[in-house]
Amino acid sequence: MKPQQIAVQKFEEHFGYKAERTVFAPGRVNIIGEHTDYNDGFVMPCAINYGTAVSFAKRDDHKWRVFALDINEQEEFDLSQPIEPSEHKWANYVRGVVKYIQAQCPEFKQGADLVITSDVPMSSGLSSSAALEVSIGKTAQLLGDLPLSLQQIALIGQETENKFVGCNCGNMDQLTSALGQKDHFLMIDCRSLEISPTPEPQGYSIAIINSNVKHDLVTGEYNSRREQCEFAAHFFGAKKLRDVTAEQFIERAAELRDTNELAYKRAKHIISENQRVLEAAEALKANNMVKLGELMAASHNSMRDDFEITCPEVDCLTEIAQKAIGKNGGARMTGGGFGGCVVCLVPNDKVENLRQAVAENYEKQTGIKETFHLCTACDGVHEVV
Repeated sequence: MKPQQIAVQKFEEHFGYKAERTVFAPGRVNIIGEHTDYNDGFVMPCAINYGTAVSFAKRDDHKWRVFALDINEQEEFDLSQPIEPSEHKWANYVRGVVKYIQAQCPEFKQGADLVITSDVPMSSGLSSSAALEVSIGKTAQLLGDLPLSLQQIALIGQETENKFVGCNCGNMDQLTSALGQKDHFLMIDCRSLEISPTPEPQGYSIAIINSNVKHDLVTGEYNSRREQCEFAAHFFGAKKLRDVTAEQFIERAAELRDTNELAYKRAKHIISENQRVLEAAEALKANNMVKLGELMAASHNSMRDDFEITCPEVDCLTEIAQKAIGKNGGARMTGGGFGGCVVCLVPNDKVENLRQAVAENYEKQTGIKETFHLCTACDGVHEVV
């Protein structure tokens, strides 16, 4: 059963009456453009057919009673009172979204019962948190008939993550979950928020292989990367690394390296990665999958060597995948890093070769069993009718 169907069924079982409405927000996979979003750069993700469903019904008071089905935990808070952090980590994504919606729509105090369930693997780099934030944002918008656009809901999700949860993420994950388009990758300018949908390549599948090495971006590594990027931008007298050209970087690279070697390496990744995203968009338009594969490989190498966010297991998985796919297509780590998933663009006739190569080699080399998903590019958050 899909999460949407499970949520409807479990709502009635848990609360003893039928849900009134259900929303679904997808997770996302990033094809190329890692850690560039909070540097005001370019990314190319797509929404995927794994996501978070929320079934809900109005109450006649101001309380939200929330049941997180997958971990069997409950949470209750009152929208007529100031919203404070919860001891449950997952609940802060819910509370934070409601808090920042109220900042824009102070009249919103509509109580509700909610059941949440998801099939996005947690801590895997597929944006389970953004899917939760966007699904809750859409739920609140429907409950209160609030004048919020999908872009606003996405940015409220980002604000929740930054200010309430404590991860200084960019806006890519939430924008993709809110504004995804079926059969398209989204080329996003994370400064202007302009989105250019690009058709996914014909004859190719999106394979997502989970290394099953879990990550937790709030533990500090993510935030420290952001600080190092900010140091580098300041060094160049720029607002963000988006504003530093490759020529400017090369001109002062040695000086930056002598000043702060980590900032030098982080800047090298971001500036080159932004260029790779722009080139990837052109390669897709020209259906040049050899070029796209080269760009994905270069992206992974840059994340490994300069941004230092891969891990041995993910590097191993990427290498196996790249060999199995060959030149027509590519593979790279996707997500915040320190574990998580590898994304592959693989010709349809090589999907089983890829699956077999990974099954035969990854566990043998790492002692960990992978999980293999085939995905499609999907629409963003929507009400399930």
